[in-house]
Amino acid sequence: MKTCIYLGPELAAYGFGEGHPFGPLRHDAFRQALVAQGLDASLPMLSPVMADRALIELFHTADYVQQVINQSRTGQGFLDSGDTPAFKGVYEAAAYVVGSVIDAVDRLLASEYQQAFVPIAGLHHARRDGAAGFCVFNDCAIAIEYLKQKGLQQILYVDIDAHHGDGVFYGFEDDPALVFVDLHESGDYLYPGTGNASETGKGRAQGYKLNIPMLPGADDRAFYKAWATAEAFIERFKPEFIVLQCGVDSIAGDPITDMAYSAAAHAHATGALIKIAARHAGGRLLALGGGGYNLENIAAGWTAVVRAMLEGQ
Repeated sequence: MKTCIYLGPELAAYGFGEGHPFGPLRHDAFRQALVAQGLDASLPMLSPVMADRALIELFHTADYVQQVINQSRTGQGFLDSGDTPAFKGVYEAAAYVVGSVIDAVDRLLASEYQQAFVPIAGLHHARRDGAAGFCVFNDCAIAIEYLKQKGLQQILYVDIDAHHGDGVFYGFEDDPALVFVDLHESGDYLYPGTGNASETGKGRAQGYKLNIPMLPGADDRAFYKAWATAEAFIERFKPEFIVLQCGVDSIAGDPITDMAYSAAAHAHATGALIKIAARHAGGRLLALGGGGYNLENIAAGWTAVVRAMLEGQ
């Protein structure tokens, strides 16, 4: 098989309680849909892997990692200004997200698989020195730093979550090793309020970043039009590895966003990136689940991504 997936209680543990949008049921909603559609029979299910501290500190500061460790012991307070509460074991839960993503990267680099999906991952808001927007450790950014450490010189990060991937964007705004493409609800209407079209990179990375703000209510038709622009931009580069943050909070009916895609948009983006990966990146595509707070959308959107991967084999 060319595609693998990471599931297990260690990943399911990354959640902030019943009353929080990023609750404990997201992992199982996806797993149940996977089984109901018979997709589990076609996929190796890999166990989560825990990252060590050195791996996390490829992107995050030592002081911030220590803060998470300390608050993980007590389970008290917030890790940011009020969106991301600490809970007992939050460090370990977040470290399993990071470790699973890096294990997937290693397997793709070794050509053990060509594609991998980690549903509880894609925590794109966390900054180098802090949490933000339900995101404790930025597994996307850690994977990018890890790939750079492995000698890759052109990495593509594509984000179709409703929210701008600000932690990734500003973490690599002046780094030409990262080609950044983000389609998101305009910051005029939605957290984190960033990702204007004028933000195209700085210094040597000027022109390496593409932000496409979408209006509230943007549907599949609007997505396909914006995606054509994104794909034309991507074709200017020859990425050696592709990371897709495929948050499903951009699907109609999410409780905290205003977008109106269907799961077909996520399948379309995945299928297009599979073809780009085949041309330039040895087929290597890593998909990360990202946001999404409607359980039916999680089931539909993430299985659409997986199905597109299987159909692209």
